[in-house]
Amino acid sequence: MTLHAQALLFDNDGTLVSSLESVERCWTLWATEYGVAGEFARVELHGRPAADIVADLLPAALVPEAVARIEQLEVEDVPNGGVRLLPGTVALLDSLPADRWAVVTSATRRLAEARLEAVGTRPKTLICADDITRGKPDPEPYLLAARRLGADPAHCVVFEDAPAGLQAGRAAGMTTVALATTHEAHELDADLVVRDLSALSALVTDRAVEISARG
Repeated sequence: MTLHAQALLFDNDGTLVSSLESVERCWTLWATEYGVAGEFARVELHGRPAADIVADLLPAALVPEAVARIEQLEVEDVPNGGVRLLPGTVALLDSLPADRWAVVTSATRRLAEARLEAVGTRPKTLICADDITRGKPDPEPYLLAARRLGADPAHCVVFEDAPAGLQAGRAAGMTTVALATTHEAHELDADLVVRDLSALSALVTDRAVEISARG
């Protein structure tokens, strides 16, 4: 299968990098600090902004302070390991011109930059929770990325590991590629499902980027 696009839009955690160890460590500590460990176990984490997760668990008056606390924990945890490149990330990104791709993450800019810096990835265009008013599964983050790159949303391909992110991509009118890195393949609704970015290759032309699935 070959997909043609003006621009490629990548989620970060679970797509380009794995931060599961760090996320579990930090959010478990956070939930204990705020006395919501029991409720926390039933909340969907993947692909959603921290502010939305916190709002599901705490009274509105506590949300700003609690969001700042989880950001602090996660940023401080980056040097402890638990953040690593996923297979295929370097090869695929190195094959793309800097103005043809963006990272679109539910993390804050401070946290996203810390994780990307830790693995040596520096996108020219980075859309974070700080840049939008409605996070995934709303299409706003992906529509903003397309606008920043000067691309037609209908000619963008979204790469995501989480159902919320895939829903955002579909709502933006974009083609979706799901990576089975944090969810089982049967749980992911996308135009194409692959195990990770190592299953894909890119051919760049003057008019488009062609993404092909190996095998």
